Amino acid sequence: MSDLTEAARDQSCTIQIHPWCSMDKETTIFCHAPSERKGLSIKSPDWWGADGCSVCHEIVDGKKRVDLSQDEIYRCFMRGVFRTLRRRIEDQGLIKTP
Repeated sequence: MSDLTEAARDQSCTIQIHPWCSMDKETTIFCHAPSERKGLSIKSPDWWGADGCSVCHEIVDGKKRVDLSQDEIYRCFMRGVFRTLRRRIEDQGLIKTP
């Protein structure tokens, strides 16, 4: 685990798929976002993802079916990526900007 993925521990969910998000900080993990580098056993870089509760993670991964389009799920996930990057930069200081 890298510092960036470990930083998800005890954080609130940034994906927040309403009304299913549990907001349970104890289940929050770093959820890697899709990219051209992602594939079978290959994950995206540790800066490309979102802090997600177990429920939102299952929805994004397709393990839990909900009454939302894939586009809406993807929109929630990308909003979570932005929130997570902002958290790592502004709140946690793990990513430095020029």
